[in-house]
This record gives sequence, C-alpha cells and structure tokens, in this order.
Amino acid sequence: MTQTNRLQHAAIGATRIVVGFLFLIHGASTLWGFPSEPASGVVAQFGAWPGWWAAAIQVVGGTLVMLGLGSRVAALICSGSMAYAYFVSHQPAGLTPVENGGETAALFCWAFLLLAAVGPGAFALQSLLPGRRSATAPATRHADAGVRAGAA
Repeated sequence: MTQTNRLQHAAIGATRIVVGFLFLIHGASTLWGFPSEPASGVVAQFGAWPGWWAAAIQVVGGTLVMLGLGSRVAALICSGSMAYAYFVSHQPAGLTPVENGGETAALFCWAFLLLAAVGPGAFALQSLLPGRRSATAPATRHADAGVRAGAA
C-alpha cells in the first residue's frame, strides 16, 4: 500500500469514527436527553413514530459505523433514515437545506452514503474478525511480483 493509499485509508476511518460518534450522540440526545436536551426540547416517547425509531437507528447505526462493525450496511440504513427525515420533515418547509433547516440531515445522509460506498477505512473492528479485511484496504502486492516469480 502506498503512502497516499495509507493516508486515504486512515482519513476514511477517521471520518467514519467522527460521523458515527456524532450520529450516536444525536440519537442519544433524542432518546435519553444525554449528553444534552434534544433540539425539540422533548425526549422521544418509547415507540413513537418517527422520532423514537429514528433515534434508535441513530444510536445503533452510529455505534456500528463508529466501531466499524457491519459499517457498510449500517451506513446505508443511516443514510436512508436521514433521506427520509430530510424529505418528510425538512423539504416541505423550503426548497434548499438552508431554507428548511435540513443541513444536518442532508450532510449525514451524504456522509453515510459515501461510507457505504467506500467502506470503513482504517481502524475498523470488522478487520479484526477472522477472514475479514477492510474493504477499502488495497492488496499489498508488488507490481513486479509476477516478474520475480517467473525469473526464479
């Protein structure tokens, strides 16, 4: 793996950890009022649609993405939940995210979609599982390995 590839791999991993953590605390705020009160000022009631379910996806999905466990699937689900939030809660109030207050939902949606596409990057716990390798880690094979093997 080249120095550039290692840096890209680390940057993807760091982004995954930060985005997952931010999503986790956003959901924790809505579910439990921790680490701060939710933006609405009210903690979601158990089972209430869509607030409680969205917060549950945020806590579980954010944790999985942050840890790098099943992160592609978790990121895709998180992205879908934010697309739903944007189009149902924000978009009817205005055309652009600046007008309708949907910047956070839009950013989370696209960040998770990107992570679902490129994989978990470095520092993912799933790479420690037997027979698993991070999906974004390129093989560490030298370009001239075949030439050397044939010359022997």
